[in-house]
Amino acid sequence: MNGETAALAALAFTVNEDCRNMKKIRKAVFPVAGLGTRFLPATKAVPKEMLTIIDRPVIQWVVDEAREAGIEHFIFVTGRNKGVIEDHFDRQFELEETLKRRGKTDMLELLQRDLPTAGHASFTRQQEPRGLGHAVWCAREIVGDEPFALLLPDMLIKGRPGCLAQMMETYEKTGGNIIAVEEVPREDVHKYGAVGVGENVDGRSFRITSMVEKPAPGEEPSTSIISGRYILQPEIFALLEKQEPGAGGEIQITDAMIALLAEQDFWGVHYSGETFDCGSKFGFVAANLAFALADDDLAPRVREMLEEIR
Repeated sequence: MNGETAALAALAFTVNEDCRNMKKIRKAVFPVAGLGTRFLPATKAVPKEMLTIIDRPVIQWVVDEAREAGIEHFIFVTGRNKGVIEDHFDRQFELEETLKRRGKTDMLELLQRDLPTAGHASFTRQQEPRGLGHAVWCAREIVGDEPFALLLPDMLIKGRPGCLAQMMETYEKTGGNIIAVEEVPREDVHKYGAVGVGENVDGRSFRITSMVEKPAPGEEPSTSIISGRYILQPEIFALLEKQEPGAGGEIQITDAMIALLAEQDFWGVHYSGETFDCGSKFGFVAANLAFALADDDLAPRVREMLEEIR
């Protein structure tokens, strides 16, 4: 057995061992406590997660992605002035009765289909803005001692199957921790968290060997950047609890993942899909255009409009 064959055999053994010990991913965490200052004054009274891509709030698109991937329990980490998110994922009896009286059964069915089933949505507060890592830590009691998905609502990923469903396929092969990654030009890597690329698993998945948050130009481990979708083991919570503030004086999830990488396997997934940063104005507009052009009813008129304004 040559060195390369031995290395692949060792990798296969590790992957199989992880798979035998892994638990199903049932819960997903959605950090929605951010202030949305880049969208003021629109977000003064309306949470940025409730701004719409076509006719659905951004957060609904992301929840739909999680549901498609088999998530059963949806955990929202909220903050002040975010009550409308909780209302959105609740029943509104007056509206439902009005739709029934008017015979709009298709719209009624759509609203009911979007709702989590009773007891499968939880809301907890991040009482002060201490960063993404702190927001995730706030969900620890609801997640409990099991692995979970983490989806950043600002990052809207258009693809079929959804990004998280693609990550689940890798998780079933490897177990461990999974991070969605995408490729960017080398000159842009310094804007993001980047990962080191190790052994390949199946053509699109690989072992992560290192992580660096916003590496200095020339020091990036690769051009694969972290894209706002994670599957994490529950040991991350103990690390977050003692994590010192990092960049921006906040508790960073990447710092805790770097610490966890010393103890557990991490795998990257080059997912198929188009990513829109809906936390930026350009990304939000681009997402609306992309989703409109994918809609059979809207696409012809949108293309006509775009031709007229060129």
